[in-house]
Amino acid sequence: MASLGQLFWSFFKIGTFTIGGGYAMIPLMEKELVDRHGWVTRDEFMGIITLAQTLPGIFAANMAAHIGWRLRGVPGAVTAVIGNILVPILIILALAMGLHYLQGNAVVEAVFKGIRPVVVALIAAPVFRMAKTARISLRNFWIPVLAALLIWLLGISPVWVILAAGIGGFVYGKYLEKKEVQS
Repeated sequence: MASLGQLFWSFFKIGTFTIGGGYAMIPLMEKELVDRHGWVTRDEFMGIITLAQTLPGIFAANMAAHIGWRLRGVPGAVTAVIGNILVPILIILALAMGLHYLQGNAVVEAVFKGIRPVVVALIAAPVFRMAKTARISLRNFWIPVLAALLIWLLGISPVWVILAAGIGGFVYGKYLEKKEVQS
């Protein structure tokens, strides 16, 4: 069982050393929470990611709150969230206070341009890992591709895409059940 101090420290490290926000945090969270501490299984972690994406609010804070609550109840949720957002909030405050000094600074702009590809890689890595866990194959890869295209090209709300996917999955599951009963 995780202590409140362990929870705070783990999420403090995650929040401190992850550049790029929520999705970029997934590999570090997985390493810390699943591999290092074993607080959740890999399948549970993937389920928590799904849940955190569907809830309103900040993805990383949703993840921290759920895992903290699961391990230590309300005090764990509060501790994990504070640990996770403390450093980013302080950095944002410092940047906001000094923003007018940084605008147009060639060095700062170059640093942020250099960070962009790293953030893309940090986001891409868990996407491929989640696809493997979700058993995405050549037979069914069209589903997430179609969902992304509906949202991106046609501007359909992700809420409608998620609802349609849920209904489609339910109907397909019932079809498979019926097919098994008949065989």
